[in-house]
Amino acid sequence: MQHKKIVIALVLSGIIGSPVTTFANDSTELEELRALVQELSQQVKVLARKGEVAEEDAVAAKKTTPIVKASSSGFGLESADGKNSIKFSGLLQADYRSYQDGANDVRNRSNQRAGSLDENGFHDANDTALLRRVRPTIQGTLFGKYDFRFTPDFAGGGASAVDAYLDARLDPAFKIRAGKYKPYVGLERLQGGGDLKFVERSYVTNAILPNRDLGVSIYGDVFGDKLNYAFGVNNGVVDGGNISTGTEFDGSKEVTARLFATPFKDQTNALSGLGFGIAGTYTNIDGERNLNFTDTSAADATRNGLPSYLTDGQQTFFRYNGAAVADGRRTRITPQAYYYYGPLGVITEYARVNQEVSLSSGGSAAAGGAGTDTLITSGTTKSLSHDAWQVAASYLLTGEDASFKGVKPKQDFDIDKGGWGAWELVARYSELNLDSDTFKNKAGTSFAAASAYADLSTSAKSAKSWVAGVNWYLNQNAKIQLNYTHTTFDGGAGIGRTAINAAGTNVRDRESENALLARFQVAF
Repeated sequence: MQHKKIVIALVLSGIIGSPVTTFANDSTELEELRALVQELSQQVKVLARKGEVAEEDAVAAKKTTPIVKASSSGFGLESADGKNSIKFSGLLQADYRSYQDGANDVRNRSNQRAGSLDENGFHDANDTALLRRVRPTIQGTLFGKYDFRFTPDFAGGGASAVDAYLDARLDPAFKIRAGKYKPYVGLERLQGGGDLKFVERSYVTNAILPNRDLGVSIYGDVFGDKLNYAFGVNNGVVDGGNISTGTEFDGSKEVTARLFATPFKDQTNALSGLGFGIAGTYTNIDGERNLNFTDTSAADATRNGLPSYLTDGQQTFFRYNGAAVADGRRTRITPQAYYYYGPLGVITEYARVNQEVSLSSGGSAAAGGAGTDTLITSGTTKSLSHDAWQVAASYLLTGEDASFKGVKPKQDFDIDKGGWGAWELVARYSELNLDSDTFKNKAGTSFAAASAYADLSTSAKSAKSWVAGVNWYLNQNAKIQLNYTHTTFDGGAGIGRTAINAAGTNVRDRESENALLARFQVAF
């Protein structure tokens, strides 16, 4: 309309500016000018309509054009309505481990197999550089309610699927997760690998509670997001175990359950950062040692249903004897809590596992070389109870607020602009204690290794670790960590390669482990 007015004004001005006598004497030219005005007016209307159509098309296109996103949290595409998206992110951790003291072998091996051993049958832990986590991630949402996540890991010289699951967010109080994922059990385990305050997780997490499992869970938030519940049915894994994506060898399933409350969430008081809860698991598992004892090597160690335990420096300090197998009920329980207030953060957990264990013996080979299944030695079934606990604290020297998730510095590290990132001090005490019956015979009267579930002369019955460190957050994506860990043991070193005696009096303590653990991490 504005264009029309302008054109008419220009035409009329030309008309008015001409001598009146000219138009008065020539009606034909006047008619031509009127026709010209009408034509120009029509063209203006057409142009105006084209502009309106173009604007409508732009609005319609905006509703259907995908949105490209690139930020510090990843890269991806999202539909205009936000209901469909795909995102690419990643986590890379380059570590270095240096041992002032410590051993990396708990089994009596010959010099030919293990190289030069010390008088206790061990050799020194080796300093090493390694890639701890190499995890690209593809995740996204379909139709606004259905999420997916796939995370492989290429660390350790191989490739495996760490996470591969689907989520259905039917309601904030009712969600379903299926696939391979972290079971809703351990508090520290549910913390993302890139958000960890320490280079390695505690004994509670790495030794007792499950890592990854295959199954399905129902979970949700109720009472204004102040209570989270979860209930799952999974294949079941050994303590600290990470299940493969293959079929499960034992038909029994493991039930998991968890309640976690944050009653003062969103309130402006000193208790707003408090959370506490309890979780547990239950299953009945019959482990395998070997399907053919006579002429084949042992099967995958985890198929016996029993774990090995590692130090903070990731050195194995406990293994069950080769004849021991899981043979019955396994229950775990874990009370847990955290508290965050300003720059201070505290997390604590306790975990206890009760596992029925038996000693097995192999059958004779059948015709054609086929062996028989594992045979349980009568009267050897025993319920063993192991427990672990941890208390960890963190404090941000640069004043950022502590949280269960990562840290975003107030100022990123920048030499030119003078920013120094965020600095955090961390400290933790954690210990693992094994049932003393683990190292005795079926009668519980002798420590003789040949008839025990584990050999006290090569496996320690407890580990106690102090860890202190500093975290430097260069920005919210890059972090440098330095931890010093000191671990002491109870048992685990016999006299030379001499077998443990019946009373267990010749057992010495495994030498303490003192290690410096360093990490450079990039997460996006």
